[in-house]
Amino acid sequence: MQLLDYIISKTDIRDISIINTLKLLDEDCTIPFIARYRKEKTGNLDEVQIETIVTLQKTFTDLEKRKKAVLKSIDEQGLLEKVLETKIKNAKDLIELEDLYLPFKKKRKTKADTAKEQGLEELAKIIMAQNARDLDDVSQKFLKGTVSSIDQALEGARFIIAEWINERIDIRNSLRNEFTRNATISSKVIKSKIAATLEQSQLDKAQKFRDYFDWSESLFRCPSHRLLALLRAEKEGIVRVKIEVDKEAAISRIGTRIIRSQNDCSEQIQLAIEDAYKRLLAPAISNEILAKYKEKADENAIQVFAKNLKQLLLQAPLGGKNILALDPGFRTGCKLVCLDAQGDLKHNDTVYLHKEKEAYGKISTAVNAYKIDAIAIGNGTASRETEAMVKKIRFDKDMQVYIVNEAGASIYSASKIARDEFPNYDVTVRGSVSIGRRLADPLAELVKIEAKSIGVGQYQHDVDQTKLKQELDTVVQSCVNHVGVNLNTASSSLLSYVSGIGPKLADNIVAYRSENGAFTKRQDLKKVPRLGAKAYEQAVAFLRIKNAKNPLDNSAVHPESYPVVKNIAKTLKLSIEELIGDKERLKTIDLNQFITDAIGIPTLKDIVKELEKPGLDPRKPLKNFEFNPNIKTINDLHVGQILPGIVNNITNFGCFVAIGIKESGLVHISKLSNTYVGNVNDVVHLNQHVKVKVEEVDVARKRIQLSMNF
Repeated sequence: MQLLDYIISKTDIRDISIINTLKLLDEDCTIPFIARYRKEKTGNLDEVQIETIVTLQKTFTDLEKRKKAVLKSIDEQGLLEKVLETKIKNAKDLIELEDLYLPFKKKRKTKADTAKEQGLEELAKIIMAQNARDLDDVSQKFLKGTVSSIDQALEGARFIIAEWINERIDIRNSLRNEFTRNATISSKVIKSKIAATLEQSQLDKAQKFRDYFDWSESLFRCPSHRLLALLRAEKEGIVRVKIEVDKEAAISRIGTRIIRSQNDCSEQIQLAIEDAYKRLLAPAISNEILAKYKEKADENAIQVFAKNLKQLLLQAPLGGKNILALDPGFRTGCKLVCLDAQGDLKHNDTVYLHKEKEAYGKISTAVNAYKIDAIAIGNGTASRETEAMVKKIRFDKDMQVYIVNEAGASIYSASKIARDEFPNYDVTVRGSVSIGRRLADPLAELVKIEAKSIGVGQYQHDVDQTKLKQELDTVVQSCVNHVGVNLNTASSSLLSYVSGIGPKLADNIVAYRSENGAFTKRQDLKKVPRLGAKAYEQAVAFLRIKNAKNPLDNSAVHPESYPVVKNIAKTLKLSIEELIGDKERLKTIDLNQFITDAIGIPTLKDIVKELEKPGLDPRKPLKNFEFNPNIKTINDLHVGQILPGIVNNITNFGCFVAIGIKESGLVHISKLSNTYVGNVNDVVHLNQHVKVKVEEVDVARKRIQLSMNF
């Protein structure tokens, strides 16, 4: 099978779009660049479709690589026949390929291998022929060496037959279908292990999984989050998980494929079938099916995380303002920092909640001295108390106070990036800076943290970590390029996610900027060491230069399209400066007259849209929010209260809502809407401001059940 045929069989994308996309990828074009600036070649494919092609290309390549290894292994054994070779080359997936390879796979010595060495393979063939009338008499001929009895001979023959049964592709496929459709997943608590080995703290931790101490349901109907929870409980030694089907029915189905007589041979085959099922088939197929469902659960959880991360990265920025940021704390005080409009640290101090008068003075002085426009307060311990204290201060002007999600700030503050940026300050100062910068531009700050540490999603530590990182990196890259990056202010971390750049070139750009001053035109990017023509082509349109000599340098218009814009302006008898922002004149353009071999209607529409509002930040404007001031701990809650909240995490089983205390409340999927909900993300989004009703408060377990359906 060829790569093109393989991708066509897995998608509904046109063949010419696949061919052109693969060619662009071979030319080292990035997904954001292809999706945005090569629409004519791809047939207007979006990033998701292009990513699908990339994934399928890798899957196909891995499959072909495995086929070569299998063919080589069998050939070296001198057992590669033409029919088998053709089957292997035509295998459509790894499962089919591995089934074909199973009889030839090098493995530890088996019971069947021992029986063959004892000369019992011929007896196994006689039994499988099912023609022998006196099996005891036939078996006598095989009593030699270490085989001293008929029972011993028959047992050895059964081991060989069991292995043959295990290697039959039709039987394995039949059993796969049975497990896929009818398997049950169950879990039982390991009481002896818990009683013997776990300390009290671990026993308390085990109570999280008490629902699974005696659990059973259809594997097919088991939702991804529950499967991951069950597997985590097993990994932590709390329960034992099993995947099973009706044993007797499965064995009977195998029997109908093999047994065609009613004699001594059929009895031996029946015993071999039971042995093959218990010892070989059931363990292998159940593990394979569990791995398949685990892979699906991983994909589901990763997609949930990816959607949440995208919403988090694209949350509204405050923009270039002077910000005072506070990292709340009781005993060690609140770390205070002042940042200018570029996010540079100008001042730091510490204020204590129990020294209100002194705190008022320090905060007021800092606000006036550094012309502060807004105050950011982290949402950790003492957040509400800090907010209340700040709101008591009478400032000389209206002061907006924002509560900022500080998840992952501690990871940033201890990172190499933070140490390099602030070598003379400790982690508390760095953490406060991160809180302030998150308010100004969440995307620019959050890219400095490993995405999975941000804390949105479900079971991120239980899924395939390689796939998780790949998906989250793709999301970050997509968001950065969707928004665009200010070439003169972006950090190396932010620049590294720009199409075609990467960490090394990002460092080179920052170093060049430091040595030569701000970029005044995009063309200057070519002067950056080691930034070649391909990197320039891929990156330049995603980089913005404010107040550039050419206003198009602060837009998403690619320099390769500048001549087209110039032609449009000339046709309308306007300068480029006059054309930009003139929506009425732009609407009068007949795009067909500007079509070239390289640029068609899709790109021309993008150009016109960009000219209407060049460099416009696609993120929504920031809205302030206030929690109920009377709710400060879980003890202040009671059933029936209606409270304002912010959605701070989304899972497949519902969403979590921050209501101004340490614990977030869960809105189960059934409590999200009056109508049926198929996907939580269709109903709510991260950072959405909502009203919730308190339905249940479990103070001991620190669990809060909320509802949006009231």
